Amino acid sequence: MAIPFSPVNIKFTVRRSHPELVAPAKPTPREVKQLSDIDDSDVQRFQLPIVHFYPHKPSMAGNDPAQVMKSALAQTLVFYYPFAGRLREGLGRKLMVDCNAEGVIFIEADADVSLHQFGEPLQPPFPCFEELLYSVPGSEGIINCPLLLIQVTRLKCGGFIFAALINHTLSDGLGIAQFLKALAEIAQSACEPSIPPVWCRELLNARDPPRITFSHNEYDEVPDDETRSHVMVHHSFFFGPNELKAIHKMFPYNHHGPQNSTFEVLTAFIWRCRTIALQLEPDKEVRLMCSNNVRGKSTLVPPGYYGNAFVFPAVVTAAGKLCRNSLGYALELVKKSKAMATVEYIRSVADLMVIRGRPNLVSSRSWLVSDVRRAGFRDIDFGWGKARYAGPAMAGIGDFLGASFFIPHENAKGEEGIVQVAAYTS
Repeated sequence: MAIPFSPVNIKFTVRRSHPELVAPAKPTPREVKQLSDIDDSDVQRFQLPIVHFYPHKPSMAGNDPAQVMKSALAQTLVFYYPFAGRLREGLGRKLMVDCNAEGVIFIEADADVSLHQFGEPLQPPFPCFEELLYSVPGSEGIINCPLLLIQVTRLKCGGFIFAALINHTLSDGLGIAQFLKALAEIAQSACEPSIPPVWCRELLNARDPPRITFSHNEYDEVPDDETRSHVMVHHSFFFGPNELKAIHKMFPYNHHGPQNSTFEVLTAFIWRCRTIALQLEPDKEVRLMCSNNVRGKSTLVPPGYYGNAFVFPAVVTAAGKLCRNSLGYALELVKKSKAMATVEYIRSVADLMVIRGRPNLVSSRSWLVSDVRRAGFRDIDFGWGKARYAGPAMAGIGDFLGASFFIPHENAKGEEGIVQVAAYTS
């Protein structure tokens, strides 16, 4: 059904400069800013790798992408100065940013490889990715470490790779894309971002007194009885227009209401297939979590807000029931998960974080899907045009490896489709 991607087996050498700290170009407020109770849940405490591949652009000859990016970064940090600070942890594990302008890590590099050698289609997993986003010793932590690392790697064809490692407690996918768009605008000579950044993290803090008003099956205390003796492998699958059309036809047509969305049918299809492949005992519980952003659903957060503003409403069923029933059963559960993401639901999650000590998500027999097709990563143009690939570099969110991303992508034929970035055991 989907077109699986076989990673290209290439080797190349990357010569990196010494990592340096880039601070805001102008003085910024020295203050401590608290994160919201949605920001500092355990599930957000990881670093998200993002990667963009840009081809050679003749009109940009003579412009060094690394130097363009470095200069623009210092200017962008004037507006997004919390990124240049360091996280501290207070009472009740409450996270806050010490806005001390210490700076973010920047690395420029050169690789003896051309963009075309990464193959077609250009999608994860990428060969030698650890060379394209170097893990600087001492920077891997969440607390008291740089909140952002950027590496710009020039390719011998004239193109370049922009890779970033971003502390997810500060921003969700839409917030990260907003920051990168600001960076791109300033790289193209803008004086300030077109969308002014908004902090206002108190908007998503717990109520006083906090009160949990939903079940929140995503945070259930479930014994982890899974065996992890296998090796975790990252992979991706491309669903083009023909594949998506065929999947849509597997589901019942609604003659009297809204039609099924591509996200709904693709999620239901993959979840059921994934559960069948796992060969679980029929009575074992399985969970689906759909990452749902509350932006646009209410006036809860204003335009320009770049913090985490999403929740993971979980639906639960028995493995045997999911596998035995039609795809329509899985579809209804997907729709139920989406419908749960209300303003009251996110308020209840914030309250739960305070009451229960910021628990992590249930990972055992769980699948989480995050749709970043509308985040706008592909539209980020530093002056070299649109990226050939743009978005998360691999599956998983921190230690939660059972998470997939849906990413917009164009294949070698010029067909628009969706790349599912996933991880599974071999």
